[in-house]
Amino acid sequence: QVQLVESGGGLVQAGGSLRLSCSASGIIFSFAAMGWYRQPPGKERELVADISYMGTTNYADSVKGRFTISRDNARNTVYLQMNNLKFEDTAVYYCAQQSGTAISSWGQGTQVTVSS
Repeated sequence: QVQLVESGGGLVQAGGSLRLSCSASGIIFSFAAMGWYRQPPGKERELVADISYMGTTNYADSVKGRFTISRDNARNTVYLQMNNLKFEDTAVYYCAQQSGTAISSWGQGTQVTVSS
């Protein structure tokens, strides 16, 4: 059974930083493409960043230069370092296992709130 567990969300002032973690089990993590998505209040869920099993990364334009996705295959964990946070980054952040253009599994989500 696949399980993705996010942690690290919280309340932060604009300009601050947070690091999200997603611990995976039930998958061969080193061969998994992983992504971070977010859903702002009243909006659709959107891709924030993803990382291939080889470590190739991809970012939404809105977070380029501020967020960094990384993975530690020894710990079965994917991270999202978020710097210079803005009010518009407020959202529920979800970890996901990607399968091509589809999502195989979702985490339960973690709330990130940025105060202006």
